[in-house]
Amino acid sequence: MEDIEDTRYEAVRSRDARFDGTFFFAVTTTGIYCRPSCPAVTPKRHNVRFHPTAAAAQQAGFRACRRCRPDTTPGSAEWNVRADAVARAMRLIADGVVDREGVAGLAGRLGYSTRQIQRQLTAEVGAGPVALARAQRAHTARVLLRTTSLPITEIAFASGFASVRQFNDTIRAIYAATPTDLRAAPPAVRRPATSARSRPGTPTAPGGGARAARAASAEGTGIPSAGIPLRLAHRGPHQSTALFDVLAAEAIPGVEELSGPRGRRTYRRTLRLPYGTGIAEVDERPGTGGRDRSAPAPGRPGGWLDARLHLTDPRDLTTAVQRLRRLFDLDADPYAVDERLGADERLAPLVAARPGLRSPGAADPEEFAIRALAGPAEAARLVQTYGKALDAPHGTLTHLFPEPAALADADTRGPLRALATALADGAVRLDVGADRDEAEAALLALPGMDPRTVAEIRTRALGDPDVAPPDTPLPDAWRPWRSYALRHLHPASRSTG
Repeated sequence: MEDIEDTRYEAVRSRDARFDGTFFFAVTTTGIYCRPSCPAVTPKRHNVRFHPTAAAAQQAGFRACRRCRPDTTPGSAEWNVRADAVARAMRLIADGVVDREGVAGLAGRLGYSTRQIQRQLTAEVGAGPVALARAQRAHTARVLLRTTSLPITEIAFASGFASVRQFNDTIRAIYAATPTDLRAAPPAVRRPATSARSRPGTPTAPGGGARAARAASAEGTGIPSAGIPLRLAHRGPHQSTALFDVLAAEAIPGVEELSGPRGRRTYRRTLRLPYGTGIAEVDERPGTGGRDRSAPAPGRPGGWLDARLHLTDPRDLTTAVQRLRRLFDLDADPYAVDERLGADERLAPLVAARPGLRSPGAADPEEFAIRALAGPAEAARLVQTYGKALDAPHGTLTHLFPEPAALADADTRGPLRALATALADGAVRLDVGADRDEAEAALLALPGMDPRTVAEIRTRALGDPDVAPPDTPLPDAWRPWRSYALRHLHPASRSTG
């Protein structure tokens, strides 16, 4: 334990951003906690305490550093790699399940008692599900305070707090400031200029009737007409052009679109969310270096993708952000991936040419599974025939992808109907807390599901970083990053999703 903490202190002393999000350190003399790369003066070793999560530091009574903003770090890549109950719980909490369904709902999804979940999370990450959800609510509230003019009372409930008093107490405890103080501080995110992605006269909020009409204008709503601006942080280099190429090849008309020249594209898509609907916009960043302020800089590896969210209900902010993070693989650890794969003679030149290559996920796992089975042409037909139309088009975006229940009841047949029915009735679970092995077995048991399609679903919809297609032997030395290895080996390949 002492050796581990000494290693962590060396990371803090060298301000090594590669460890941002993997652990946090707190300073007993100041009462604050920071990310490892915090630019402040390095505290003395005997005044430092280490915590596995921001929630653990907060639960120990420490406040977030205003300088390094540790709550904005990328998530730990460990939770995407692992498939045990703790990792599945962390993914579900990040998706907002505790806010929507409570701890009992979280435990039920995992097949454990609430006491077991509390004990396992506390033992491993230093905080239980309530504390982890509380930390996430506080971050969501800070984003809304800094990027919208929504009334503070509305922000409190939109962030998942049960009362305004609880909201005020939490913000003071974590940020040592009142909600009004946070709002008055200089904005952390620059609002995007009007461009092709925020065209005059184009509605900016999908669906929702009267709510959509109100959200389409900044007047009286508090939500920027250009959407809620975000910086989606990532660790290390991010080959966004390669990932945008995949999205461009897969885009389904009406649900997705890409605009702009290669290297500066904007990806836009519709989202079905727990409380409403949304439009997500994410900007491509060329390369991994240069003068782009969002690319990694010397001594500060990491960067961000600029994004905007148009939501009919701000309570969906947390869930929408997590879906984008999974789609763009933003919580990955490219240092660990590149170190392992770069040691292989076959992969070394490929890794050197494209450091930080990501394995794209899915914005909607059930949607991706249906698209992977149906193929692009049939998926486009399903959208136009069974997809729910937005109340008002948002540029070329006109529909939500059809829900499995709608396809199960529609005039579909064969494997597609079997898959839609299994997803609709819960026989197959593909949510972020699903057991990957159980999901794969359930998919393979469906008529007409071939192993290669199931492998693609496991890679993209379930976010498994270590999938090898059937009849494709890959070296064990590439584990647990075989999904990334395949991206290097087949850069031009496209999935059916």
